[in-house]
Amino acid sequence: MSERMRAIRQDVLGGPEVLKLVEVERAEPGPTEVLVRVRAAGVNPTDWKHRAVKIFLPDPPFTLGWDVSGVVEEVGFGVTIHKPGDEVFGMLRYPHGVGSHAEYVVAPSRTFVRKPAGIDHVQAGALPLAALTAWQALVDTAGLREGQRVLVHAAAGGVGHLAVQIAKARGAHVIGTASAPKHGFLRDLGADEAIDYQNVDFAEAARDVDVVLDTIGGDYGPRSLRTMRPGGVLVAIAGRAQPASMAEQAAERGVRFETLLVEPDFHAMAQIAELAGSGRLRAEIDTVLPLEDAAKAHERGETGRVSGKIVLTV
Repeated sequence: MSERMRAIRQDVLGGPEVLKLVEVERAEPGPTEVLVRVRAAGVNPTDWKHRAVKIFLPDPPFTLGWDVSGVVEEVGFGVTIHKPGDEVFGMLRYPHGVGSHAEYVVAPSRTFVRKPAGIDHVQAGALPLAALTAWQALVDTAGLREGQRVLVHAAAGGVGHLAVQIAKARGAHVIGTASAPKHGFLRDLGADEAIDYQNVDFAEAARDVDVVLDTIGGDYGPRSLRTMRPGGVLVAIAGRAQPASMAEQAAERGVRFETLLVEPDFHAMAQIAELAGSGRLRAEIDTVLPLEDAAKAHERGETGRVSGKIVLTV
């Protein structure tokens, strides 16, 4: 096997044009690690944000990408749960385990779970980061239970449309905000109510909400509090600007406020794999492009008109 690989690399921060296809050294798996040949890798908003400005990563050069679906090529000493030839998917450690927009990645073995046989690599490559975000917000943080009412903002987006499906799989009543043309899509996902945020004040339309997933930020947090029951939980995705007084405002209404930064999670990935394998969780694929067109993928993402996920194939 060649000791080099193709990867999308950037040497400076900037626009999509800084992304270049280059050859770099291929890492070898150490103890408890696996080398995965990447077949598909999702592109998320965090990718184009880190490409443009310094957030969590050190200065370039670096290769972006956290979503992975592929085939185990080699295993390091002590790995028992995966063998060469296994089809796996998962999210590299966020934020510093970045690097899936390449032909190969090395990561701890428990980053990955078996890919369900019934879904392809494109579908699997679209799921991990966004699905883990939704799972950790709704299940781990909010403790969403059957019969509760959940409000998902930007419900047709990358995280939002997976959150709708996860909430429905747990027996919740789901309310989603989206523009009117996307309401049919939300209904197909299982949403019980769809609110046209462009023409309706969601804070007046939604009532008695137990859990809110805020993927937008700004004034959405304070406005969402008006929809909530005491004892509810509002989870905001990290990186979405929130008022400094948000936790205090929530406490005044008897609501818990949390900010979430997604983490790798073997157990949650296994649950996501089970849902995907049973057909209860599926990523909407907006665009599929080859690795070398990563810049086009970023350009598409930054239009803000993406429904679902963008995926690079390798």
